[in-house]
Amino acid sequence: QDAIDRKEKRNETFKTAVHGLETDTPALKTEELGRRAPQWVRDNLVTMCMRCKEPFNAITRRRHHCRACGYVVCARCSDYKAELQYDGNRPNRVCQECYIFLTGHTVLEDREGKHRGILEKGAAEISSRSLLCSSLQLLDKNGKGGTRGWFVIPQDDPLVLYIYAAPQDVRAHTSIPLLGYQVRDMPQSESRHLFQLVQSRQVFTFVADTEELKQRWMKAMARSAAGITHPEEEEEDAGL
Repeated sequence: QDAIDRKEKRNETFKTAVHGLETDTPALKTEELGRRAPQWVRDNLVTMCMRCKEPFNAITRRRHHCRACGYVVCARCSDYKAELQYDGNRPNRVCQECYIFLTGHTVLEDREGKHRGILEKGAAEISSRSLLCSSLQLLDKNGKGGTRGWFVIPQDDPLVLYIYAAPQDVRAHTSIPLLGYQVRDMPQSESRHLFQLVQSRQVFTFVADTEELKQRWMKAMARSAAGITHPEEEEEDAGL
C-alpha cells in the first residue's frame, strides 16, 4: 500500500513539477516521461542543483541534465540509469525522482518528506503565480557594485520579497520582509533606473532595466509594505 501511495503521489507531482520557466514547449506530461525527449533547462538559468539544492561549482559539483525531465542536476543526484523509450530503450542518466518513477525501484536516501524552509521555494514555481517577478540588481552599501538576480513577490506570500541567483533555482538565497518599509524613488543616474526600500537605518537600493519596470516594482513593493495583499483592498482604500 505504501508503494501504491508513493506511485500516485509522484504521478501528481510530475504533472506540475516537470516544466521550466522561459521555455517554448509545454510541460512534460506524466505519461510522456521517458517516451518523449524533454526540453532541457538551460545551464545559465540555475546556480544550484534543482534536486538537492547544493550550489554548482566548476570542480566538485558540475552540471548534468536528467534525460527524462530535463532538470539541471549534480552528479550525485543524477547517478542513476533508466531505459528511455524515446531513445530506443537505452539506459540514460536520470535524476533520482525520475529513476524511482520510471523503474518503480526505491533508493536508500529519500528527501520526499523533508521539510521545506522559508527559502525552499523554487523560483519557477512561485514565479508562475507571482504578483511580480523579474531580473533586478541589488546594489551594495557603497552603491558601486551589486548582485544581479531574480526577484519575486509570490501571490501566496505577498509581504515578502524573495531573491534568487537565477530564474530556475530551487532555493532563494535571501528574503526581505516588506511590511513597514517605505519605497523611495531616486533620480536616474547614468541611465540606471534606481529606487530604494527604506526602514530606519536599513536601506536596499535596486536597479531596474527600464523606467516602466522600476515603476511596477515600486508600486508592488509599496502595496506589500502597506500590508495590502489583494487588489480589491487597494481599491477600497482608494475609495475612502
